[in-house]
Amino acid sequence: MGKLDEFEFFFDKAWSDGFPMVTPTEERIQWMLTGTSRPHDEVVGQIPPAMETATVRSVAIHALMAGCRPEYLPVVLGGVELILREEFNMGGVQCTMHGVAPLMIVNGPYAQKIGIHGGNGCFGPGFRANVAIGRAIRLILLNLGGGISGLASATIFSSPMRYTACLTENVALSPWETLAVSRGYAPEDDVITCVMVECPRLHFDDVSTEPVRLLTGIADSMTSTGSWNMWFSSNVFVAMSPQHAKLCADAGMSRAEAHRLLCELAVRPQGNLKRGGNWRPERAVAMGADPEDDDCLIQAVKHPRGLQLIVAGGFGPVTAVCHGWNETSLAVHGRYEIR
Repeated sequence: MGKLDEFEFFFDKAWSDGFPMVTPTEERIQWMLTGTSRPHDEVVGQIPPAMETATVRSVAIHALMAGCRPEYLPVVLGGVELILREEFNMGGVQCTMHGVAPLMIVNGPYAQKIGIHGGNGCFGPGFRANVAIGRAIRLILLNLGGGISGLASATIFSSPMRYTACLTENVALSPWETLAVSRGYAPEDDVITCVMVECPRLHFDDVSTEPVRLLTGIADSMTSTGSWNMWFSSNVFVAMSPQHAKLCADAGMSRAEAHRLLCELAVRPQGNLKRGGNWRPERAVAMGADPEDDDCLIQAVKHPRGLQLIVAGGFGPVTAVCHGWNETSLAVHGRYEIR
C-alpha cells in the first residue's frame, strides 16, 4: 500500500470545495489559534442544517485548511456568528435550489491592517485575505453544516460566490462614508455586514456625465423579470466603482442621496414584469399591487434597508449589482471582537 497523499485525502471528501487544503496538523492548528485569546472550546454556534457544533477550535481548523493566517481568525469567527443569526436564515440558503451565497463586507481599520482588499479585482483571485476568509466560511458550511450539493443542498447551478465571498470597501478612493458608518458605527469600529446575494452583474457606463442618468442605468440593472427582488422584500447589493461614485459626489450628491435615488429609480411597470420570469397574481397582491394594473410600478427595493451600497473596485466606469434571495433572509451586521 502506497503512502497516503494528504492532498488527495481531502480531495476525496464529499465536503471538499475542489481546491487543495492546508493539512491541519496539531502544530499548525495551535499556530492558527494564536489569532485569538478566546477559549478554544468556546461554542460559536450550530451550523445548519446538520447542526454540528462550531467551536473556536473547529473554526480555526477550517480557517487553516482554507489558507488563512492567524490574524484572519477574528474575522472568520465574527462572520460565523453573524450568518447564524436567525434573520439571516442560513439554514434555508443551505438547502435552497438557488445559488446565492453570504457575502461579507468587512469595514474598519482591522480590515485594512490584515489586507482585505476592496480595490481592483476585489471580487476575483489574487488576494489572500479575501479568498481565505470567504473560503473558510464555505468549508464550515460544507463540513459542519452539511450544505453539500445533491445532499442537503438542492442548488441547481450553485455559484462561483459559493467558493468565497469577502471584500472591503475602497476607502482610499471613496468620496463617501462606508456602509458601516452610514449605519451609525464609528469609522474606527470593526464591523462585518453579511448579505445573501447572487453573483455580481456588471453595469458598464462610460457615457453618463451627471448622476441621474448614471443611477437610472444602475437602477435598471437592479430590476429583472427573473429576480426575487421584484416580488419579495429581499436585499440588493450595489458596489459602485470609485469613478461612478465620484461622478455623483462631484455633483454634490451624498451617499444617502445616491442610496435614496437608486431605491426610487429601481422600478418596472407590472405589465413589463408579466412578460416572463416569476410574476404571479398572488405575489402582486402580496406586494399591494392590483394584478390587472399593468401600469403599477413594482419596486426592486421594498425598504431602504434592503439596499446595501458600497464603493469598491478599481477606478473605471463599472458598477457591480448583486440581486438577493427572498424575504426570509435579511442582511445582518455588527461589530466583531479582535482578541
